[in-house]
Amino acid sequence: MGLLSDFSRPAAAPPQPADARLQDLGFTAWETALAEAADPSDAARARAWAASEPGRALLAAAFGNSPFLSRLVVAEWPLLLRCAEQGPDAIFEEIAGAIEQRTDPDEDQAALMRRLRIAKRRTALVAGIAELAGSWSLEQQMAALSRFAEAAIGAAVRHLLRAAARRGTLRLADPDDPERDSGLIVLGMGKLGGGELNYSSDIDLILLFDSAQNASPPPADAQAFFPRLARDLVRILDERTGDGYVFRTDLRLRPDPRSTPLALSTAAALSYYESVGQNWERAALIKARPVAGDRAAGARFLGELQPFIWRKNLDFAAIADIHSIKRQIQAYKGGGRIAVEGHDIKTGRGGIREIEFFAQTQQLIWGGRLRALRAAPTCTALQRLAATGRIDPATAETLIADYRFLRRVEHRLQMVDDAQVHRLPADRDGIGRLAIFLGYANADAFAAELCNHLASVERHYAELFEEAPSLAQPGNLVFTGAEDDPDTLQTLARLGFAEPPRVAEMVRGWHHGHMRATRSQRAREILTELVPELLRTFGATANP
Repeated sequence: MGLLSDFSRPAAAPPQPADARLQDLGFTAWETALAEAADPSDAARARAWAASEPGRALLAAAFGNSPFLSRLVVAEWPLLLRCAEQGPDAIFEEIAGAIEQRTDPDEDQAALMRRLRIAKRRTALVAGIAELAGSWSLEQQMAALSRFAEAAIGAAVRHLLRAAARRGTLRLADPDDPERDSGLIVLGMGKLGGGELNYSSDIDLILLFDSAQNASPPPADAQAFFPRLARDLVRILDERTGDGYVFRTDLRLRPDPRSTPLALSTAAALSYYESVGQNWERAALIKARPVAGDRAAGARFLGELQPFIWRKNLDFAAIADIHSIKRQIQAYKGGGRIAVEGHDIKTGRGGIREIEFFAQTQQLIWGGRLRALRAAPTCTALQRLAATGRIDPATAETLIADYRFLRRVEHRLQMVDDAQVHRLPADRDGIGRLAIFLGYANADAFAAELCNHLASVERHYAELFEEAPSLAQPGNLVFTGAEDDPDTLQTLARLGFAEPPRVAEMVRGWHHGHMRATRSQRAREILTELVPELLRTFGATANP
């Protein structure tokens, strides 16, 4: 076929290598791998491609910036060669299609785990190199990573359902399609739900079961069976083996995760959302979609949740509670210059989270009456908010540009070592290396553009609900979700609390209705409004 792929003619020049020593080590390892090739003709074609100007530039960019990509390139050089000859689209389609379509009822769990890990490794190589070469846009990269995650979850679920059927634990409605009518619902949340996965992302899932489905075990058995299946699913995807891992998997977005099993019945979940569901959970459910299991049952469940997520009529208290999400997500008001070194581009000032919640708070307010606003992807939501006159078109255009810039920085940051990091390097040398990986000449050029985008996001976010009160001092007070926000723990410590994690857990319990006084919706709305002042007052006591 010849080396005439889009890799041989990249849409944009790959970045320069930031580390000459790592680049040299990478080329040495490459030559060693080719020397040991079983097929000399493949090695000769790979050498020819690597000797071409675009081929060498792309390899230098990988070797000199990303130890993770370097390892993948050397280990999977035949796959990289096929990408160079056929293009990344065809190779990714082959990888994902094999996971989506393969049916092997006799495959054991160890074999499945190995197959998924090898496929993930190859997906990471294709997605990383394709974006680095300019062959894929950010949106294409996110879509490919999300599609592979969905395929891997589906393969694991099918394996577990078949295994349960062999044990006689449940009856499959269709042995050739074990997910159909199984009663198992797997909802993708967050960036997976929106089809916007990071390069090195965990996946947020909610697992539910509908005992009314024919294939499900009886209700009493289902209460034990589905949580066990959830644990096994996490193990298949999350456990690190000699072949790596598939995805870090988080089930903590389910209702009241500290008090509930890993998989809940749909009846229990609906009861929770209708009685003590919070506005941040409404925001999170905007992105929810069935990604595996009984998708029809998942769609029915989300259909039943629509009145909770999308309220046609909001009173003043409910709108005030939505306003308070802004203060919880980022409690800064103004402030001085943003320090680039060590800045968190996800949850820090002007970060990705602020753009997401800018869109989601507006969706919660207007989406009950305007169905067009019920969109999961962040950029789509911003576009529709502008199209329906809810926000200024220039604001949407600016925030979309900010979002794409920050997501690209996030991806390159994570491509270095396959680590789920969002915090920029803490020293100027580290910023300089990241800047080169992003295609900038030096740290100053990158920092200037980054600060412009962060300031833009912060400005638009500050204008959202301008009348909402804020903390008197900079800091986070985030009690949404199930995990501790590091900046919130620092804020609690500054307020005088000796055990910030215990305080954070206690406040989350209040929001979940663990105290009788906070079980009504109105009480939780008032609580959200009062928490910053309460904590500041408690922190000033002798022994907070």
